[in-house]
Amino acid sequence: MIRGVRGATTVAHNSRREIMEATQELLAAMIDANGIAEDDVASILFTATPGLDAAYPAAAARELGWTRTALMGFQEADVIDGLQQCVRVLIHWNTDKPMDEIQHVFLRGAVVLRPDLAPSARRGEA
Repeated sequence: MIRGVRGATTVAHNSRREIMEATQELLAAMIDANGIAEDDVASILFTATPGLDAAYPAAAARELGWTRTALMGFQEADVIDGLQQCVRVLIHWNTDKPMDEIQHVFLRGAVVLRPDLAPSARRGEA
């Protein structure tokens, strides 16, 4: 069965370094939270909001050593009042885990997208 694992993060500036670091931090958190192995991943989709053009977020996965996984990047829709400076990730993962056990990860400013999935919400903190 294939499950989708979602994640998002933000950067302060449109710089290659910041985009790569934030995306690698997000991917590492998604992988760690779910126990994902590259061999079990069908593909990963990356989006970046308009204005983030200093780097391809998918390149962050390559730098982490994920060289065999199919990766694709897209530009996010330019939505009025949408979260800016945001990178989103969707991992298509082959797993037997039920949907309720999938841990989606939202970091930095992207926590506003899904505050119910923030690490403190998962632990029951207010």
